[in-house]
Amino acid sequence: MNTEPAVKDNWGWRARIGMFIVGSEAVPEAEWGAMAPGGVSVHAARVTAGAPWARWQPNRTGVDLADDLLRGAKQFATMRLAAVVLGHTSSSVVGGKGWDEVTAASLSAVLGAGVKITTNGLDTLAALRASGVKRPFLVLPPWFPDDTVKAAVRYYTDHGLAPAAVHRVDPGRKWRDLPPSDLVGHGLGLEQEIEPLYAQIRAACPPAADGILIAGTGFRCVGILEALEQDLKRPVVSANQASLWHCLRLSGVKTPVPGYGNLLRL
Repeated sequence: MNTEPAVKDNWGWRARIGMFIVGSEAVPEAEWGAMAPGGVSVHAARVTAGAPWARWQPNRTGVDLADDLLRGAKQFATMRLAAVVLGHTSSSVVGGKGWDEVTAASLSAVLGAGVKITTNGLDTLAALRASGVKRPFLVLPPWFPDDTVKAAVRYYTDHGLAPAAVHRVDPGRKWRDLPPSDLVGHGLGLEQEIEPLYAQIRAACPPAADGILIAGTGFRCVGILEALEQDLKRPVVSANQASLWHCLRLSGVKTPVPGYGNLLRL
């Protein structure tokens, strides 16, 4: 018997997923909305804190959740969510190895034991491993500063997935003279173009890479994942695609999603 409503109202009758996202970003909700299968609803809480969104305590045995994160978690706790993701690549990589698990445990204390909790770091690690990728070509947004680029390389290396190469995307002539930290504030986050991104990844991907990881949940890219896989003959994983895939699996939803890379068909 088909229990799906005849008229779609975007109600999460199969799963409701909570997502913490950067306060000023539009990309995560747009990409998740494009990819999410029927019967799955996505609910965003916005965070304005700097990375990481939970700060290590001095002894590194626990973290202190940012005020926005704690507020959103308390609100999510009332919504009968199946899964919640801390959708911020920078927090995971700056937090470093072990941060994801400790932060998830802290959120679990607020959200309750029945909610599956993950982070974008855990999602991308799981997605790369499920895709058989061991030496990813790591593609980073143009607004990642040098220290975050180094943290990202260290993060994946520490988890046994040392990048074959790293490419911080050239934002284009209009933006090239601005430092990375100024790009989003001047509007690049809302003026991203995926055609130049596609061209850069195709041109820069080295033969030694057995897959591609496009990191950064504010990085618009899911529209080119399928084309990149077809042209480069390798798996392509993106931050939002990986988090959606992982949250669907944690929620028990296994519906294949066409058009956005092989990961969502696993």
